[in-house]
Amino acid sequence: MKAVLIAAAVALIVSLFGTPLYIRFLVGRGYGQFIRDDGPTGHHTKRGTPTMGGAVIIGATLVGYTVAHATTMWAPTMSAVLVLFLMSGLGLVGWLDDFLKISRQRSLGLRAGAKLAGQSAVAITFALLALQFQNGAFRTPASTRISFIRDTGIDLAFAGTALGLILFVLWALLMIAAWSNGVNLTDGLDGLATGTSVLVFSAYVLIGIWQSNNSCVERPGPQCYEVRDPRDLAVVAAAVLGSCFGFLWWNASPAKIFMGDTGSLALGGALAGLAIATRTELLLVLLGGLFVLITVSVVLQVGSFKLTGRRVFRMAPLQHHFELAGWAEVTIVIRFWIIAGLFVGLGLGVFYAEWVVGQ
Repeated sequence: MKAVLIAAAVALIVSLFGTPLYIRFLVGRGYGQFIRDDGPTGHHTKRGTPTMGGAVIIGATLVGYTVAHATTMWAPTMSAVLVLFLMSGLGLVGWLDDFLKISRQRSLGLRAGAKLAGQSAVAITFALLALQFQNGAFRTPASTRISFIRDTGIDLAFAGTALGLILFVLWALLMIAAWSNGVNLTDGLDGLATGTSVLVFSAYVLIGIWQSNNSCVERPGPQCYEVRDPRDLAVVAAAVLGSCFGFLWWNASPAKIFMGDTGSLALGGALAGLAIATRTELLLVLLGGLFVLITVSVVLQVGSFKLTGRRVFRMAPLQHHFELAGWAEVTIVIRFWIIAGLFVGLGLGVFYAEWVVGQ
């Protein structure tokens, strides 16, 4: 528990006080956000606001995690290292995308193929390594079984070793792509994606601690959790939580800095990595329900327009629909945070209820 608190506190301090220094650096180099002309007209005032702020979130997370382990003299675990690798790797892909947008002063950065290739390379590496590194209890950071609150009976390795590995890699790739792009779509209003991330990562701090206290290694029983390194995953979640909290001070409306694809891809990757490593892959659909709603709004908009020529919303993603309906940006963000909090509460309620019922 001490490491969890240290990771959160250090990451928060680094992010809170490091972000203004990073803002000055970006402003000095003229690294400002390019705003699309086909978006809400109110966003044109944000042109030139520093972006690539996700680098601070990643850096603060790594510092928080490292200091927590150095202070407690506790060795890092492979589950946590792999989640941090996934977060940092996707953040690097997002950074390249952001940098090209800024340097070329247009809304397109990396070509779609190059961006997908970068995301896929990081995700596939994570998936392959996550099935290695057995501990003394013969557990690996990930499992080939699809999980909800714990592993289900659906095993992707049913068809044999080689095919099972391929199916797991494809499943992990789908999850990572879905969540990294889900956070990316949500990052359209000041503080929206950052505040929502704070709520979801808070849930993973609680889940990691609960799984650690009810681990099959320490407390074997019918409802124990077969998770390799739950306590260290809670430390990772706490570090990300702290870094997002500190960054939110500067990212809230009116934003002094945007996280950019650097942050959104990294946070989405961290969420997917935590879900895979804690065996809560499908539970994340509830915990991150706001990300799901916003992603679904884009799918519905595109699908409806292609099939019928009509739009379901005034504009997608969903938050921009309410902007065009006349809602103030701060009103949308706060109400969406409330919705995100309700989803997190529902997800945690389901998580706990499953444990109680099984007792």
